[in-house]
Amino acid sequence: MQRVAANEETAVAELYDRFGSLVFRMALQSMPTRAEAEDAVQEVFVRLWRTAERFDPTRAALVTWVMLITRRHLVDKLRRTRARVKASGLEEFQPGDPSLAPRGTDMERREQYAALLDKIESLPELQKTVVTRAYLGGQTLRQIGEELNTPLGTVKSALSRALVRLRERSGEELTA
Repeated sequence: MQRVAANEETAVAELYDRFGSLVFRMALQSMPTRAEAEDAVQEVFVRLWRTAERFDPTRAALVTWVMLITRRHLVDKLRRTRARVKASGLEEFQPGDPSLAPRGTDMERREQYAALLDKIESLPELQKTVVTRAYLGGQTLRQIGEELNTPLGTVKSALSRALVRLRERSGEELTA
């Protein structure tokens, strides 16, 4: 990484040869299309090149650092491309809003969507808020915590519990 920081072309090529396939596999699993995964790999290696001087071999192995940079980049890229709802608009947001129902789908899909909204409505308030904002509002858990003035761990726990309850309630229908 010292050689990469010194702008040695061969060092960048070696870095790519060593970690390119690993970064690509991770990007391919995360990105919706192969083209986006390929773009992400290029962007990751540009980021690695730009931040090479920050690498500290006493704090982490090179593979760990490369994968951390890759993961951060992929998460950032996915967050940027995800549709966002302005925080101020969430107060007006209604989970049963028909504009959020899948468009151009058959009646069965709409019924499933309505049933899911009913299950979400039956959750405790914090769980309902977190699920609604995270999945229907496109917010990150950190954003939700900041807006609700709630610790991130509490928000994560609420989401986890809500998902467990929703799975259980879906399972009840299947066995009934």
